[in-house]
Amino acid sequence: QVQLVESGGGLVQTGGSLRLSCAASGKIESINAMNWYRQTPGKEREWVAGTGSDGRTFYADSVKGRFILSRDNVKNTLYLHIDNLKPEDTAVYYCTKSGYWGQGTQVTVSS
Repeated sequence: QVQLVESGGGLVQTGGSLRLSCAASGKIESINAMNWYRQTPGKEREWVAGTGSDGRTFYADSVKGRFILSRDNVKNTLYLHIDNLKPEDTAVYYCTKSGYWGQGTQVTVSS
């Protein structure tokens, strides 16, 4: 099994920044092939960023330039840095790996 724990969400003003964390534990070899999604009520989960099996990073076009992934391989933690937050970034952010999902962390951006 894989356990994923997200943290770092909160209430921020437009233009602010956040760093979300996804700590992975259990049967994992690395934090490659991990992804971040977000979801707002009434909408499907939207993929925003992730790492490939080779460790490369990928971003949705809608967030390129504002969302940046970083990692701590010792802590098995994948970070999602979000800059210049916009009200439309308000969502619950989830990380996922190998079919497992975390519980999510709420990001709320006030205008």
